[in-house]
Amino acid sequence: MKTKKYIQAALALVVAGSFSSCNDYLDKEPLSQATPEVYFSKEAHLEAYANNLYTSILPSSGNWSYGTYGGDLNTDNMVSNVADGMYILGEWRTSMSDNDNYTFTNINTINYFFDQVLPKYEAGQIQGTDVMIRRYIGEMHFLRAYQYFIMMQRYGDFPIIKTCLAEDLAVLTEASKRSPMNEVARFILEELDLAYDMLKGSQAATTRINADVAQLIKSRVALYTGTWLKNFANTPFVPNGEGWPGKEKDYNANYQFPTGSLEAEANWFLDQAIAAAKVVGDKAELTPNTGIVPQTEGAAISQLESENPWLAMFGTLDLSTNKEVLLWREYSRGLGIVHNIVVYAQQGNRACGTTRSMVDAFVCEDGLPIYASPLYKGDETLHNVRLNRDPRLFVQLKEPGQMNILVNDGVGDHGVAEEKVPQILNSNVENIYTTGYALRKGNYYGSSMAGNGDNYTACPVFRSNEALLNYIEAYYERYGNLDGTAQEYWRKLRARNEGMDTDFQKTINATDMSIEAKTDWGAYTAGIVIDPVRYNIRRERRCELMAESFRMMDLKRWRSLDQLITTKYHVEGFHIWGTPMEKWYDEAKLKETISSPERSEYMRPFEAKMNNAFDGLTWQMAHYLRPIPIYQMMLTSPDATTASESVIYQNPYWPLEANMPATK
Repeated sequence: MKTKKYIQAALALVVAGSFSSCNDYLDKEPLSQATPEVYFSKEAHLEAYANNLYTSILPSSGNWSYGTYGGDLNTDNMVSNVADGMYILGEWRTSMSDNDNYTFTNINTINYFFDQVLPKYEAGQIQGTDVMIRRYIGEMHFLRAYQYFIMMQRYGDFPIIKTCLAEDLAVLTEASKRSPMNEVARFILEELDLAYDMLKGSQAATTRINADVAQLIKSRVALYTGTWLKNFANTPFVPNGEGWPGKEKDYNANYQFPTGSLEAEANWFLDQAIAAAKVVGDKAELTPNTGIVPQTEGAAISQLESENPWLAMFGTLDLSTNKEVLLWREYSRGLGIVHNIVVYAQQGNRACGTTRSMVDAFVCEDGLPIYASPLYKGDETLHNVRLNRDPRLFVQLKEPGQMNILVNDGVGDHGVAEEKVPQILNSNVENIYTTGYALRKGNYYGSSMAGNGDNYTACPVFRSNEALLNYIEAYYERYGNLDGTAQEYWRKLRARNEGMDTDFQKTINATDMSIEAKTDWGAYTAGIVIDPVRYNIRRERRCELMAESFRMMDLKRWRSLDQLITTKYHVEGFHIWGTPMEKWYDEAKLKETISSPERSEYMRPFEAKMNNAFDGLTWQMAHYLRPIPIYQMMLTSPDATTASESVIYQNPYWPLEANMPATK
């Protein structure tokens, strides 16, 4: 009975305790309880059910974090004041039960919707207009696809479950069998195609999932899968690769790719990415970056936002008229749906410190890397770091003396009106500048947003700029060159930044990979330094999407962490020792608090004192995927006690015992 109950909890029907309604991507008061037979009989019921899943599946910004802008944490883009265990030998371990990550709750909730709604829809038993009924069914297909993509990134091979399961041990055990990751990806693309077909005939505010979003995420998933298959070829991390654990189970032992080979399968996904990205990319309207950081006190917020629409895109109340933003989340102080991004954007980004590697990746406005450009003024002051640089860095990176609040339009007790020197000596996680570098991304210039835990600026969720980046990369990975569309897209990305040289070929020609490989993890695939074209495609993506939760996804699919296995990496922040910035602080306290100049002239956030990352970050191959929880494996084995006999196989290099580190 214990076995049955656990598997039911993991795989069987999990319906939300209440159906709550919201206005698009905005939570509101719950509906009264209703039986499924009655509840799924009206168009409004379908909408409310979909709304309930928006915030549990799609990216959003909760309180007491830097929100989506802190999503690059624990990469070479951003670090906190404590190194993540994935980079420390032996700290990441198998778990007995990891229900927070290996969960089917959202999948089952969505499957329940389809089990209830599709028969009624086909029988014409749902009240409402057909176009809107189809819209909400389409949204649910999208949400199922997105949730599966989350799980595929965590675990690779994964069970594909399309319906709620009977409370039967044999049925639930059978459903636990893992499908090869490319088959999971194919299922995701099918779901996104269904979503696109259902959504393309209806119009809705950009606070709701729409047809363009379906195509954008199709390009993301296809690019992820195609590059993963290509970069992990002949390893246990791809179906039929050497040592692939799926071969251990009879249901995958004779697996064959639908296209006939791993290479053909990777190319198929890359072609899918190219086609989907072009649908969105050809009509993308990018928000202009004027290169201006508003600094005029007393001006109206609307005037400040018009000075630089690109910067305002990340710190405004309403994104409904922004053509680049395909989906955004609305917040409301009155409804208690709030976050704290603005407060943290006026300080040190809540211990999400931007690294030297990230800052140095930005070229100068002449398109040349910093080591090749006469415009580069060095990094001995924050002012010089920003001077003559790519406008995306210039407007995002903060320096002392700049104003964070320009309009006194309300009362806020946590605002920092003027940017002070970086608080690198502060031990409070809410205030500390862990690298010395901090971003203004997400800031709002009105004091009304300076209340602690009381911010309600809009959250961009998906933007069309990603489609251009996806096309460029997918095309190069597929064909080894850049076609006219890829070149046009690349110039378009740069041209939206006023004063930026659009000649990307100039950047490529001036790139010295021996320099880039010293700090940029994306300069590698499988431990080998890549070519300058591929690198600059990755560089453009890195800079365009900085602090927007893409970096770890990209590093893993590029297989850009292998080199850490043999060469430890030292994360660095700003240039503190031997520069005028050193004089900002008390000398004695500085020496006893941060990393010593003997280790580097640059601040090293993990090397101030002896700790588990004092000698640098390292990596294990197993960490490209999470381990399957041991209890889940035990309970899907014949005797419910032995993980090795489970129908579920463990991920590469992870043991079959709980609380054990990876073997490689």
